[in-house]
Amino acid sequence: MAQVEATTERIIAADAETVFDALADYTGTRGKLLPEHFSEYEVREGGDGEGTLVHWKLQATSKRVRDCLLEVTEPSDGRLVEKDRNSSMVTTWTVTPAGEGKSRAVVTSVWNGAGGVGGFFERAFAPKGLGRIYDTVLANLAAEVEA
Repeated sequence: MAQVEATTERIIAADAETVFDALADYTGTRGKLLPEHFSEYEVREGGDGEGTLVHWKLQATSKRVRDCLLEVTEPSDGRLVEKDRNSSMVTTWTVTPAGEGKSRAVVTSVWNGAGGVGGFFERAFAPKGLGRIYDTVLANLAAEVEA
């Protein structure tokens, strides 16, 4: 099994603390940022960053739906890590300053891909598809926090 990785980033016209706080707000802001690929969104524990347990279904393609149960940690300032209890997927959100009143938001998901021919197609197409989904999340985040 090869590791598969998808990364997307965006410069947002808001300070890093504001952007990070919006991402970490699972009970409020986060649910509003999710496009139609996400369903059954539910905060099961916590709700603000570290210690949150959140559930959703992610429909990456018409046939591929992941049932995700994510444990959230904050290993360092400006970083949220979502580890899926149901798979090998780990998603890291990193927010850093990017000049006066701006920040850079980067989201990276990694997981153990399938083997064989299916794994070849997963490595070839999944990062692009997931990247498009997370690009929409980041666009929604920008619209939410930019003054």
